[in-house]
Amino acid sequence: MFEKVLIANRGEIALRILRACKELGIKTVAAYSKADRDLKHVLLADESVCIGPNASTDSYLNIPAIISAMEVTEATAVHPGYGFLAENADFAEQVQKSGYVFIGPDPDVIRMMGDKVAAIEAMKKAGVPTVPGSDGPLPDDSAKCAEIAERIGYPIIIKAAAGGGGRGMRVVHDAESLWGSVQITKSEAGAAFGDDTVYMEKFLQNPRHVEIQVMSDGQGSAIHLYDRDCSLQRRHQKVLEEAPAPGIDAVAREEVYKACTQACIEIGYRGAGTFEFLYEDGRFYFIEMNTRIQVEHPVTEMVTGVDLIREQIKVCSGEKLSFKQEDIKLNGHAFECRINAEDPKTFMPSPGLVDKFHAPGGLGVRVDSHLYGGYKVPPYYDSMIAKLITHGDDRQVALKRMEVALDELVVGGIKTNTDLQKELVRDEAFKEGGVNIHYLEKKLGLQ
Repeated sequence: MFEKVLIANRGEIALRILRACKELGIKTVAAYSKADRDLKHVLLADESVCIGPNASTDSYLNIPAIISAMEVTEATAVHPGYGFLAENADFAEQVQKSGYVFIGPDPDVIRMMGDKVAAIEAMKKAGVPTVPGSDGPLPDDSAKCAEIAERIGYPIIIKAAAGGGGRGMRVVHDAESLWGSVQITKSEAGAAFGDDTVYMEKFLQNPRHVEIQVMSDGQGSAIHLYDRDCSLQRRHQKVLEEAPAPGIDAVAREEVYKACTQACIEIGYRGAGTFEFLYEDGRFYFIEMNTRIQVEHPVTEMVTGVDLIREQIKVCSGEKLSFKQEDIKLNGHAFECRINAEDPKTFMPSPGLVDKFHAPGGLGVRVDSHLYGGYKVPPYYDSMIAKLITHGDDRQVALKRMEVALDELVVGGIKTNTDLQKELVRDEAFKEGGVNIHYLEKKLGLQ
């Protein structure tokens, strides 16, 4: 097991990693920006080191600064959390070349799964169901692109191979606008990601977003930890998640579980990962794999009883999986509401001083947050300030507990999206289960 882990992240996930390390008896180093000297995990870590100015480009994305911090503190491994450098293959590679351990998959695996075209090819070989598409990069030939689109059938979506976070996508409904859309997407992809490679897929009209959590030790063993529904999204950003996904075809579900674990073994995956799918008419369609821990991992922890961060650290230290598939039992239902420092109507960020903070409690209630009274939310980073998670014996109980917990939550001094979350958990269509990825934006009048 690692002697000392440097936490290369901030906020609630940094605190979550710190707790897991402490349980494992691992010393911790908090790497922080100047704006984050008062973060909770910085105050609790065994050591802390400032890695740069406020801007993330000069601190949390500064690879030399992070590796230097590891050298100075004699950390043996780095946990990237999610976001920032978590899926940066170059960072993982430089960590390894410097003699340290990156808590995540090998750089080559991150690189392959980060390239959407390569990822789809790898998944097809492993038997994971994929969306009908171009089966590779689009050629620089309008006639051939038109042939591919006709074979797939309109509407289609053009995607940047190096894209992510909802960027680098364009839906095309007819042949007349196809070539122009291809050129625009290529141009946007080149500017945003430094790679103008694009590919084409069938555009599913009203799918749900369902993802499969996996854990693999890179030594020939992999397990799934069931699924999550993340369909409530605004501009491709998840707002509210639950586990397991309601109303999924049982046969399709079991088949996709087996395919995902088999894919992990075939690509030599190590650590925690998530296979993301669109689900429509009883069928799963692979979109991408996230080679890191997810924001919404707590709902899976609540229904399985498995500490995903702890297990992730253990397998990346060289240990074999602590569990076999038959050990993982599904227990009840869980929800997670992301609490953001933002105006609930305009969604504009709302940084500032938190003059009051009360976290809800009670049976089946969990709060993952770095907030405390007197903490000042900086304007430089993602606006998420807390995750409110509830668990119950069934979906109805877990959802009712979320209603009560949201009513009890108090964050004073700044605006939050709590009122929106209160509205969502009381929404009749959501309470029935199975809303699609367009539901929230239509509800908000964004479509």
